[in-house]
Amino acid sequence: MAVEVRAQITGTVWKVLVQVGQRVVEEETVVILESMKMEIPVEASAAGSVLAVHVSEGDSIEDGTLIVTLE
Repeated sequence: MAVEVRAQITGTVWKVLVQVGQRVVEEETVVILESMKMEIPVEASAAGSVLAVHVSEGDSIEDGTLIVTLE
């Protein structure tokens, strides 16, 4: 079953920390967003393997944007 990791704030993708095929643990930071001059980590909501990364560094995203899919 796929797990979707979504942005919880509007901002810019500052750093993508994972790649397809990488294993992550629950609460591991997968992306760092920048919003209002603050860095905001986005964490995996479950352990698994990265199936897809849907954003790139520098992308402007909105609250609810799909960032990473885990399996």
